[in-house]
Amino acid sequence: MTRQPTDFAYHLSRYLGQYLPARRGASPLTVRSYRDTFALFLQFCEGEEHIVPEKIVLAMVTVDRIDAFLEWLEAARRSSVATRNQRMAALHAFVRYLETAVPDRLHQWQQILAMPRKRQPQAVMSYFTLQGVQAVLATPNLATRAGRRDLVLLSVLYDTGARVQELADLRAEDVRLVQPATIQLTGKGRKSRIVPLMSPTATLLHQYMTDMRLDDPAHGPHPLFPSRSGEKLTRAGITFIVKKYADQARAQHPEGIPNVVSPHVFRHSKAMHLLQAGVNLVYIRDLLGHVSISTTEVYARADSEMKRHALESAYPTEASVSMPPWQENTELLTWLKSLGH
Repeated sequence: MTRQPTDFAYHLSRYLGQYLPARRGASPLTVRSYRDTFALFLQFCEGEEHIVPEKIVLAMVTVDRIDAFLEWLEAARRSSVATRNQRMAALHAFVRYLETAVPDRLHQWQQILAMPRKRQPQAVMSYFTLQGVQAVLATPNLATRAGRRDLVLLSVLYDTGARVQELADLRAEDVRLVQPATIQLTGKGRKSRIVPLMSPTATLLHQYMTDMRLDDPAHGPHPLFPSRSGEKLTRAGITFIVKKYADQARAQHPEGIPNVVSPHVFRHSKAMHLLQAGVNLVYIRDLLGHVSISTTEVYARADSEMKRHALESAYPTEASVSMPPWQENTELLTWLKSLGH
């Protein structure tokens, strides 16, 4: 006998399988991120609330239960405040879908949407000095093909202010070396932007693409930065490369390189260096692909804070995708884990 899905399972299936990819144009990566949130929510309900996934109904998705789930993430799974807020944002997005899909529970959905994000301490923004960037770029061994690839990768990462996934997704055909040289980055929401390249970066790219035979139009769809297997580098692979050279360079230039380095630090560094050079925030916003100028203003605030600390130190004061039919898989957790693979 075929088990009928609960209203929660039905709407979650439609939301992840149809609404996000088809109506909202969400990428597979976004769908998987949302899927993981609900997989954790189901694990919480089963392990802490003793409700098996197949018995969960929309009436059980309450403010109190979501609040308990978020607390469980921090206490049991040691999730950071940022991760907690990310999970809550995924739940909020689903509830906004339910506002129109199940309007008879509108008050319930509005109560959930009124839940505030948990405030977290403002992290200090890390970035390289110009000398620090130069030190890192001087580290790869140019006698090897991998070293030459890594030099170009680091140069493009800094020059474009790319997000790590944008860098990983680059293909040879995204590069235009005819003056003015540009590169096309595809970011969040599959939005593309054209970013100009400085002459040294364009020269490095030209030499690299010739060396790798990526200048052949037939190789246009190939990854710009392939791994040894020929596949595009993963986010983890790029992070490993960045940390390796930063650690090596820090031994010689500890004052210009943060103690903790990630690909995103290169993005912060490019924005801060442009700001310190007097470049308008609107241009920096467009370069980074920010939707709102308010997001870019964080660099101006960080720069002002840095200058304030410098003044205080110098003058101390006196005071100190497609949805599989539910009937083919009645185990909700199993279906969630298979989604996106």
